[in-house]
Amino acid sequence: MPKPVEHNSDFVTAFRGSFTGILRWHQLDALWQALKDRHADFYIYAVGETPPAKPASREDLLRFIDEINKLLRAEHQEDYCGIVYVDDREKPSFIKIFDPNNLGVTCGFSDNPPLPGWIVSTLPPVDLQDALPQTGSRRRWWQRLFG
Repeated sequence: MPKPVEHNSDFVTAFRGSFTGILRWHQLDALWQALKDRHADFYIYAVGETPPAKPASREDLLRFIDEINKLLRAEHQEDYCGIVYVDDREKPSFIKIFDPNNLGVTCGFSDNPPLPGWIVSTLPPVDLQDALPQTGSRRRWWQRLFG
């Protein structure tokens, strides 16, 4: 039986916290280096998949950094980054990485911003699709459809 989602978990609180955008590619390089230099356990969570139950190995973290860096640079063909957000550039513990093919409104204001594609966190993740409620318009649409 699946564990019930804790809507007020530390992970959700951190997810809703304050983040700084990584605007330039050289800032992303510096973030990856800061992440590599941290001696902490990190969970790598592909949003929409089952959250991992244990932190990634050091080798898996390094491989993920290498692969996501390649993907972002290949698929976000802009002279700026702007799709990675971090809680602390010097000592990262929560990083949101948005999928270049599903951006919606990642900056500015939106009532219904897209979820990131991936999260790297020192906190054990919860299923964000279950933990974050649908917007009122989505619930109304659903109720009209089956109400």
